[in-house]
Amino acid sequence: MGATLITNIGELTTNVGRDGDPCGTLHDAAVLIEGTRIAWVGPAGDAPGSGGGVEVVDVGGRAVIPGFVDSHTHLVFGGDRADEFEARMTGTPYAAGGIRRTVAATRAASDDELRARLAGFVSELHAQGTTTFEIKTGYGLTVVDEARLARLASEVTPEVTFLGAHVVPSEYAHRRDEYVELVCGDMLRACAPHSRWIDVFCEEGAFSVDESRRILLAGIEAGLLPRVHGNQLGYGGGVGLAVDVDAYSVDHCTYLSDADVMALAGSDTVATLLPGVEFSTRQPYPDARRLLDAGVIVAIASDCNPGSSFTSSMPLMIALAVREMGMSPSEAVWAATAGGARALRRDDVGAIAPGRRADLVLLEAPTRVHLAYRPGVPLIAEVWSEGVPVRAAPA
Repeated sequence: MGATLITNIGELTTNVGRDGDPCGTLHDAAVLIEGTRIAWVGPAGDAPGSGGGVEVVDVGGRAVIPGFVDSHTHLVFGGDRADEFEARMTGTPYAAGGIRRTVAATRAASDDELRARLAGFVSELHAQGTTTFEIKTGYGLTVVDEARLARLASEVTPEVTFLGAHVVPSEYAHRRDEYVELVCGDMLRACAPHSRWIDVFCEEGAFSVDESRRILLAGIEAGLLPRVHGNQLGYGGGVGLAVDVDAYSVDHCTYLSDADVMALAGSDTVATLLPGVEFSTRQPYPDARRLLDAGVIVAIASDCNPGSSFTSSMPLMIALAVREMGMSPSEAVWAATAGGARALRRDDVGAIAPGRRADLVLLEAPTRVHLAYRPGVPLIAEVWSEGVPVRAAPA
């Protein structure tokens, strides 16, 4: 694989902090890609020579940012829940039980059907600038189905999360203890070979703090890394549990007590906010400003799923974070790139610096601010994933 020099970049977001700017902004910049990695970053006038087979891409003063890192998705599923969305928009409140509808549709789908749909979602992600993404299981809820979802997800990303503890399936409605035992035992053993992470929906209507702790500790014992769905539907123990078990991320964080915020600020646990959920459920948005001012590490992600956030658009997440959650445009872009990388404990993505993976997004705009300033406008002009251009889908 040859070398590519991207030059005449009007505004380059490196996410390598400098002079109080966590986005590490450079103007009139250039980036040299060699193979799958970034080899050099700096002023365009100082760029290495363009000879010797180096392809030069002049971007005409437009902005370049790191590829988005979407650290929370549920992309392997069957069926559709548009009727549920329509009902919510006319007054029906959101509840966790709708997951069981998707479980039934997913169990009925073949591997080829799920694989084809997943491929479509991956293309959709790339077209919108996402180059690194996590995928959870959680729509199978049997040993066989959870294992196949983990296997299918692992075909497209190394960031696979075992979420057998999404909800208790209908057939175990009166046997919760047996289902928790299944998740901690046979299901975990079947899914662990295909997974990096373990997650649990710690929420009223899903799993209690005690059940969640037992499941997470079983996953940790099996070599998986912990994450938590927590504090989405109300105040609860999800954040405290996440900090207690040193979870890498606690996701949603819609309802937080002062103690929750203090616990997060004193930990390495990332608070991953999912504004697409609030957009789709009409719940209150989480207060990102409160978290940032307390010193909490914040990421934003899409939570792409058929029930509560059926969008894969990280540009939309940025716009919502700025408009509804108190973030500045630069904070939101950082959270959607470097923040997501922190939530996945990845040091090879989320920034544009020598040695990092060559994941870059060219915007059809002069600055990253336009991602929030021009919501809904297709601003992703080109995407490089591991140094290879990924053709954007038609707008």
